[in-house]
Amino acid sequence: MDSNNRYIDLFLDNCVAEKGVAQNTIEAYRSDIRQFIVSYDDDLCIADEDDAIRYICKLKEDGFESTSIARKLSALRDFYKFLLSEKIVKQNPFAEIDNPKKGRILPKFLTREEIDDIIAAAQKVNDFSHQRTAIMLKLMYACGLRVSELVSLPLNCLNAKQHQLIVKGKGAKERIIPIAESALKSVLDWIELRNQTYSKKDSRFLFPSLRALSGHLTRDGFYKNVKKSAILAGISPHRVSPHVLRHSFATHLLDSHADLRSVQAMLGHKDISTTQIYTHTTNEKLIEEVLSKHPLGKI
Repeated sequence: MDSNNRYIDLFLDNCVAEKGVAQNTIEAYRSDIRQFIVSYDDDLCIADEDDAIRYICKLKEDGFESTSIARKLSALRDFYKFLLSEKIVKQNPFAEIDNPKKGRILPKFLTREEIDDIIAAAQKVNDFSHQRTAIMLKLMYACGLRVSELVSLPLNCLNAKQHQLIVKGKGAKERIIPIAESALKSVLDWIELRNQTYSKKDSRFLFPSLRALSGHLTRDGFYKNVKKSAILAGISPHRVSPHVLRHSFATHLLDSHADLRSVQAMLGHKDISTTQIYTHTTNEKLIEEVLSKHPLGKI
């Protein structure tokens, strides 16, 4: 796409003007970024962390060494950081991805107990902001939402009778996600609290904000609240982010033998190969279980 090439040129011009980056480094950046764009084959402005992880995993499977992948990752991280600063994109999909080590590059996830602890930590603080964070954490984990989908949920997103959440995802595509009874009850309780507490009753958003121009809590605001809740729960904030909750949703479903196609539909993945990343996580867990607990594994 012409716009993608224009963004690359803007970034590289900035690298030369602001940082004095050498010409051979500029050409390496150009090559690394274009390689991602060709592989992604879509508007780079809507790429998210799932797309980034799938790409890095593909590089590993194609035989690229960890040092080469780390260089490509660094170029893409800086590229999206620039686009974010210019307000061309709303997120940096490579920001939370660590440099590769030996073995597979896998999504991070939390245990069920850790997620319960983070939600409980937010619930213990009895104010509007923390109660909002708690229900957002619970809903994100219950339904595997992207953070952009979560923060912009409309007030009428629930079909309570059918236990369904209606979500508008990437490319404005609508999908329906089943919601468990306990999560549904929590959302309904939240709506009651929201209507009692929030001054702008006419807001169309489930998670409104008085300060944000969008009218709803921003991605950055929720990101910071997640980190604070992790600290309150005694969990390293470096291990926790909104996307880690989405990864945890998928990983725990597949651990419980959920159908891969069903998980794909709930996550809103266009390509099932993205969803298959989580099967690698469950396979590694299975190997670890056998090696640590099988009698022959202890010999």
